[in-house]
Amino acid sequence: MYLPKDKSERGKVPQRSIFINAGRYIKSVQLESGAIPSNEDGSHDPWDHIESIMGLNFADEIEASKLAFSWLITNQNHDGSWYSKYQDGIPTEKNKPTHFAPYIAVAALHFYKIFLNKEFLETLWPSIELALNFALKLQTKNGTIPWSVDENGEVEEDYLLTGSSSILKSIECGIAISNILKNQNNITNWSTSYNLLSQAIREPLGKFDLLKDRKRFSMDWYYPILSGCLDEDKKNSYIDKVLRDFYIKDIGIKCVIEEPWVTVAETCEFIISLMVSGRSQDAKNLLLDVLNISDEDQIPYMGWQYEENIFWPDERPSWTAAALIISADSVMNFSNASDLFVTNQSSFY
Repeated sequence: MYLPKDKSERGKVPQRSIFINAGRYIKSVQLESGAIPSNEDGSHDPWDHIESIMGLNFADEIEASKLAFSWLITNQNHDGSWYSKYQDGIPTEKNKPTHFAPYIAVAALHFYKIFLNKEFLETLWPSIELALNFALKLQTKNGTIPWSVDENGEVEEDYLLTGSSSILKSIECGIAISNILKNQNNITNWSTSYNLLSQAIREPLGKFDLLKDRKRFSMDWYYPILSGCLDEDKKNSYIDKVLRDFYIKDIGIKCVIEEPWVTVAETCEFIISLMVSGRSQDAKNLLLDVLNISDEDQIPYMGWQYEENIFWPDERPSWTAAALIISADSVMNFSNASDLFVTNQSSFY
């Protein structure tokens, strides 16, 4: 097994300019419509789009960020959702994942924390409100939320721990925005939903991933940490599980337990999980490792196949660059939004 780069190139303190450059890379792939393609084939996933907005925010690309938000507003369905996949602005997969829609609240709060632009936050509010309510109206009595609504309007009744963890963070950010804007119309319902979903994530047995066992994916072990609702013992047990089963020394975190493939996005999300868990030195060390899965301009590839010793696939997704930016910010405190995923935001506003 070879490392992506020689050890002599590793271990340098990462400079903010690296991640500004990654944000500008995201802008370079953005379309005139505001859409940010997820991959080099031009396909477009709204969750990835929202993740990429945060990369634009970090790079101070305010107009590009506003344009990306405008794409979301223009293409939002009447029920508050977005379709799961687009190509050239046309939906190609018409199911509506429940964790896609609420994520706009996270990017909106990120925008506000960096630019302190309350007026634009007001502009986004109707879409944020619709998006959160789309997901939360589907919540069951035990707190879980179905993962998707199909193109015929039928609820797809499986409940993903990863998606639900993302939704919980989105509710938290939605409540924070409600407080910033002094709009309390949804606070009671959103707080109730937050508490119910928190309880389900803390006690997940028999509630999530009922149709397919997803424990072979690393994200199923660290996403509950990112939700922000776990106690210290639970966080540490999940961290230890990922390090034991998915960590490849000096490279990063595998996406799938049986595959010899370290992915940048999973590694970066796990870096944030380490920060949430108070393991800042481990997070910094892993950040230094993952920076090596990049091209000569330090734009990250999707991953490194460590048996064949190749960057694989040979592409640099926009959302992977965004994940790198967000994780680096959480470790290095480059921006006013560095704490967004690390601490509970609803208590600040």
